[in-house]
Amino acid sequence: MKIVLVAGARPNFMKIAPILRAIKDYNEKAQNKAGARTLDPILVHTGQHYDYEMSKVFFEDLEMPDPDVYLGIGSGTHAEQTGKAMIEIEKLLIERKPDLVVVVGDVNSTLAGALAAVKLHIPVAHVEAGLRSFDRNMPEEINRLLTDAISDYLFTHSPDADENLKNEGIAEEKIYFVGNVMVDSLLQSVEKARQRNILSRMGLKSGGYGVLTLHRPDNVDEKESLSRITKAVTEVSHKMPIVFPAHPRTQKNLKEFGLLSNHQSPNTNYQLLITNPLGYLDFLQLIMNSKFVLTDSGGIQEETTILNVPCLTLRDSTERPITVSVGTNVLVGNDKKKIVAEACKILDGNGKAGKTPKLWDGKAAERIVDVCVRVKRYTLRYQ
Repeated sequence: MKIVLVAGARPNFMKIAPILRAIKDYNEKAQNKAGARTLDPILVHTGQHYDYEMSKVFFEDLEMPDPDVYLGIGSGTHAEQTGKAMIEIEKLLIERKPDLVVVVGDVNSTLAGALAAVKLHIPVAHVEAGLRSFDRNMPEEINRLLTDAISDYLFTHSPDADENLKNEGIAEEKIYFVGNVMVDSLLQSVEKARQRNILSRMGLKSGGYGVLTLHRPDNVDEKESLSRITKAVTEVSHKMPIVFPAHPRTQKNLKEFGLLSNHQSPNTNYQLLITNPLGYLDFLQLIMNSKFVLTDSGGIQEETTILNVPCLTLRDSTERPITVSVGTNVLVGNDKKKIVAEACKILDGNGKAGKTPKLWDGKAAERIVDVCVRVKRYTLRYQ
């Protein structure tokens, strides 16, 4: 049984890695069972955001095999990326004739993979289905809605995602509550992350710093929004050092807008350390030892919940509300006063404590593979 797994950007790798591991484990067991189907995974890296050399550190940290196919789609507008990915993925599907296409997350490659497959009458499984921010200004929200609408198997990580799908008219028999596959990667990697030396290299002590990440266009492409956030972070950094692994586009805009131009000056009395993006294990050690995290990333909201690290999300909405209702997450938007006030609460020992959501137990990928094994064969539309 051939399964094509599509990954397009770094957040996808953390979701694909445990599925590949679960497929390998399943195949080893299936060899000892008469008549059991074995699975033949084909990993496709579209190269949507990074070329392979830049993303290679994630493959190494997550112990992923090299991709079977690298498409090299590259950057571009949303239409350009989605269109290029669809064209190349369709060629691949016609050539390889898989029984199932698995897409993960909500990037443009996710939608492209689903569209290319469904038009060839190949079943589609969407991992991390049903997440909704209810903000259609977010391109990711459009990708989520459309991918879910055309998928045959919808793997959800929380009960609210199930309800979102049902409210949109998705048949209940298509929905599978399997848990959070990103948590599988995190729990698999915690011990390895503890062995990294990123803290000593940066001169940091556990619990003695905060972490900032920023990459969403609403925050980094508009000068006013980015200015409000940087002013808040600067104020907080007077009280505690902030480590900022900055996305390349964010670094570019900080320079163009003239923000934080003196952050490394010896005359400044605040402590903000801007670095290039880090590998998965280094970054995991960084956040698991931090006092708090400021972010606009969806995945980091989940990771901080599992690690019980207070998280301040620099957005007005989240497609992961369970991290707020159950976890350690607080939405602060780009409101300077709110960011500073919530950060001060944490520094005063009043940070939000959370619990682990149901089925965030490191076994989501096993449940996904169990369902995939039962997928029916398809009739390829284009020969």
